[in-house]
Parts: sequence; structure tokens; C-alpha cells
Amino acid sequence: MSESTVLVLGSDPPPKLDRLTGRAKVIYADEASLADRIPSADVLLAWDFTSDAIRDSWPSEGPKPRWVHTASAGVDRLLCPALIADDTLVTNARGVFEQPIAEYVAGLVIAMAKDFYGSWELQRQRRWRHRETLRVAGTRAVVVGSGPIGRAIGITLQALGITVDLVGRRERSPDPSFGTVHASDALNGLLPQADWVVCAAPLTEATRDLFDRRAFGRMKPEARFINIGRGQLVVEDDLVAALREWRIAAAALDVFQHEPLAENSPLWDIPHLIISPHMSGDTLGWRDALAEQFQDNFDQWAAGKPLSNLVDKRLGYVPVR
Repeated sequence: MSESTVLVLGSDPPPKLDRLTGRAKVIYADEASLADRIPSADVLLAWDFTSDAIRDSWPSEGPKPRWVHTASAGVDRLLCPALIADDTLVTNARGVFEQPIAEYVAGLVIAMAKDFYGSWELQRQRRWRHRETLRVAGTRAVVVGSGPIGRAIGITLQALGITVDLVGRRERSPDPSFGTVHASDALNGLLPQADWVVCAAPLTEATRDLFDRRAFGRMKPEARFINIGRGQLVVEDDLVAALREWRIAAAALDVFQHEPLAENSPLWDIPHLIISPHMSGDTLGWRDALAEQFQDNFDQWAAGKPLSNLVDKRLGYVPVR
């Protein structure tokens, strides 16, 4: 195979692609230059996976990369009708973020159950006030999203003694870890039973605005809501209302409709809401792991072998086999 051209969107910091030396010409583009460089590329690496530039720049005709890889689990920032329709392969970073995100969610569950936020605030005020906190074991969680991230979250919560109902696009039974994976139309019936509701679903037309006023209204007042999926899965104004009116007990958001979160967003001012800046999967060394994963897949592509983490572009995620 002749030397390939790998076009990388984003270079801050640049990926470590040492294994491509002598095998591929690596060039970089920012959002402004991407459209001009796409036709010359064999492979496109979406290193800046927060950008919409690929979706906005993808050509409807003419030369284009044969393979696009995004350094993220979600592919919603790059899919567009033209890319979905053509024969370009799309892969994602499945395998890098699952356990870190599961640990992050488990940490949030424990922090909210044991009122760590309250302890930190009372310490800041130098106040000694004894409280009783929640026991995690014996509670029930609904995890929405049955892909690798949702499954890792569910298994980690089970290790804490939490009963987990996992919800996917369709029902699957038997399941080795959860007994049954519930279909999406079972969600409404599961929400009233949940102490914890965790959103880990991919963003598709079917899941956009999934958690709205009606969904929060089905949760019990003691329920706590966590979103580590995509901000567009939640109607933020409806969540704000549910929290301010104490229709649910608390929430934690790692993703938002618009990122970074604006300084004047009402979300900042809600005391029983934990905000983090889209960091649930980002652990020390995560960028190196992403670069290694891409280079492993490049080895397969260069050898003419099937790619790992191949996305079904019409579904918007890697199907469960």
C-alpha cells in the first residue's frame, strides 16, 4: 500500500502518532482549513471531537477520505446526511472511556448519597452539624443506554449493591449481567422506581430531549439524576424547574446543551446540582490511549483487515453484536 495521507482535525495538544512515521503523511487542519484539505486525505482523524467542522465541511461529491475516526465515543458531532449516505467508514473510541466514566458515575452516586457537598460547605463555614446520610446498597438505578459505557456503569453500580435496570433501544434477554436489557418503551414504567437515573444514551433523533418535564415528573422526589451522555438528551429548563421545585432531590451534569456552560446559565446557581466540564472519561494518559487506539486501527486498515469499532452510521453508534 502506498503512503497514505492522514488528516487530523485539531492539534492542541497534537496526538502522538509516532507509529505512522514512514507509513503515512500526517497533516493538520483547523476548522477554517478543513474543507480545503478533506479531498486530499485518505483518512480523517477527528482529534478535536468537540468540533462540528466535519459535519459542516463534508463534501457531497468529489474525493473524500475513505475512513473517518473520532477520538470520542459519540459520533453525533460529525455525522451528516452526505457522510451517512456515502461509503466512507466511521469508527469511534469505544474501549477508552467506559471504565473511567463508570468510576465517575459511581463517585457521584456515593458523593450525593453521603452528602459530601454538604460536608465541604459546612467545613467552609466552620460549622459542626451532624447529619444522617443515605445507604447506597439496596437502592435502585435506571441506566439509560445499553452500549459499553452504560454497561460499565451498570456493572460498577451493581458492585456497590445497587439493583440496576439497563435500558437500550430494544429488549434483550437473557443478559449475562442484567438478566434483561429493557426496551426504550419500558423507561416510563421504570422511572418511578429509581433512586438513581443515569443517562448514558447516544444522541440520536430518537433520544434528543429524552429527559424533559414529563420524564422528571415520573421520578420520585428522592430520585437523583446524572447525565454523562450528551447535553442535548436533556431539556435543561425542565431540569432547572424540577430541581428548583424539589420534584427531584439532586442532579449531576457533565455535559450540556452548549459547551462551555455560559457564565449566566441558571444551572450554576442551583445548590443541589453538581456541574463538571465534560470530564467524566478524561483520566491521566487518556490522549495517549486514544492515539494508540487510532494507530492500532490504522494497522488493520493498512493491512486490508476489518476496522474495529465500526459505527453503523444510520443508527449513530457501534451496534452490540
